[in-house]
Amino acid sequence: MSKNIALITGAAGGLGFTMTKFLLSKGFDVISIDNNIRLYFFGDDGNVSSNFDFLKQNTEFHSIDVRDGDKLKDIFKNYGSDITFVCHYAAQPSHDWAAKNPILDFDINARATLLLLELCREYCPDSPFVFSSTNKVYGDTPNALPLVEEDLRYDFHPLTFYGCKRGEGVDETMSIDDCTHSVFGASKVAADVMVQEYGRYFDMPTTCFRAGCMTGASHSGAELHGYLQYIVKCAITNKHYNIFGYKGKQVRDQIDFYDVCTAAYEFYLNPTKGKVYNMGGGFENSISILETIKYLSDKDYALEYDYVDDNRIGDHIVYYSNLARFKNDYPNWKIEKSVYDIIDDIVRSLEDERAS
Repeated sequence: MSKNIALITGAAGGLGFTMTKFLLSKGFDVISIDNNIRLYFFGDDGNVSSNFDFLKQNTEFHSIDVRDGDKLKDIFKNYGSDITFVCHYAAQPSHDWAAKNPILDFDINARATLLLLELCREYCPDSPFVFSSTNKVYGDTPNALPLVEEDLRYDFHPLTFYGCKRGEGVDETMSIDDCTHSVFGASKVAADVMVQEYGRYFDMPTTCFRAGCMTGASHSGAELHGYLQYIVKCAITNKHYNIFGYKGKQVRDQIDFYDVCTAAYEFYLNPTKGKVYNMGGGFENSISILETIKYLSDKDYALEYDYVDDNRIGDHIVYYSNLARFKNDYPNWKIEKSVYDIIDDIVRSLEDERAS
């Protein structure tokens, strides 16, 4: 291997796999880590083992659990400061699953993050560290913002409240305290704060990307995680879909995995220390469930669905990211794919899969 090595956890997942390919194209050697625990979480819908062959052929692949500190340490001892970039994308990503097993959720999301931070501090403290955090660190605080109801969506009020305005979205000044996060959100808060602390206290180049809905054609969506790819899959395969609460008018911003990768690379080139960035599609790439269903229907993919009146605990009614902080620090970065480009990519990918 060269002395330009990236270490990527969760490398077989949608974001990690896209990042792996992206960094290979930039001339990095890649150490990839993934043990397909998504299969345990989500069954066949979450299975990412089909990406293992590529990782084995093009990277130094390790099928290990990120909770295994001894095996992680062996990797860091072997390569030391030659590891010049760390992308920590492994996670337990589901609200509902976390509530079933809070200890495992916390071990994966929080404790494993701490293990990686400590190994980086010992062996490669000057290497940029990107952590895939989540907008769920804000808990249900966004639900306290005044909303307006439209035919197919809710949206923020036109006036500004608590730093959030319609058309601009939630910024990083929103409090993460005194709210209901969900168990998943709480474990990600713990990891998020530790990533910040290692940047600020130990002077390391760390960042948290507080992501909204990251998705794309390579996503393996399931009912409990990865809404956009999963709803498209249901429409194409005539699988029944359940809408949980808020009349189906809940709104999320969608960002393609590739656009997150280019943002991470901009951070690598000019890292900050302990700074957090909201990372999502923004207002322009926001979409509700009903708007998604309409778009798919207009493309002749009718979705069969039921409505469940109870929303998920801690779930947002409206959330889209204010990207001003990241764009100000990294003016060369921009979003390349619209939400409708993303949906079309997912449709093509799933249709090609069905035809093969």
